[in-house]
Amino acid sequence: MNTISVLTLRLAEAIGLYMIVIGMGGLTAPQRWRAMMDDLERSPGLVMALGFPVFAVGAALVLIHSIWRDPLSIIVSAIGYAALIEGALLLAVPGPLIRIGRWSLNFTRAWAIVSIVLGILLFLAGLTGRATVIA
Repeated sequence: MNTISVLTLRLAEAIGLYMIVIGMGGLTAPQRWRAMMDDLERSPGLVMALGFPVFAVGAALVLIHSIWRDPLSIIVSAIGYAALIEGALLLAVPGPLIRIGRWSLNFTRAWAIVSIVLGILLFLAGLTGRATVIA
């Protein structure tokens, strides 16, 4: 895969690894995801504590990587904006996100498998991609 920036490749690798690890956690211990949702529903402070780093990571990604030139850079940039929006919603109006999270627990293994597959694809795209100027 060709992209415009080496940064895109490194971020794709990092995000891909994160998705693989999260997916493996969902497959091996889905009860932890259920326990996490229980904790979030009971603790507004925990929601704030989670919302801040999600917002900060999203903001950092948006600030350093808002590149919309090729498929891989678009995916990486979109993930940054998604994290920024998710963090903002967790800080401002967490209820809807927590309800979606609770509903998604019905599909923990499916989400985990999707996360692993997409993570592998993203990691490999970053690992094997080349940064070249796209005309």
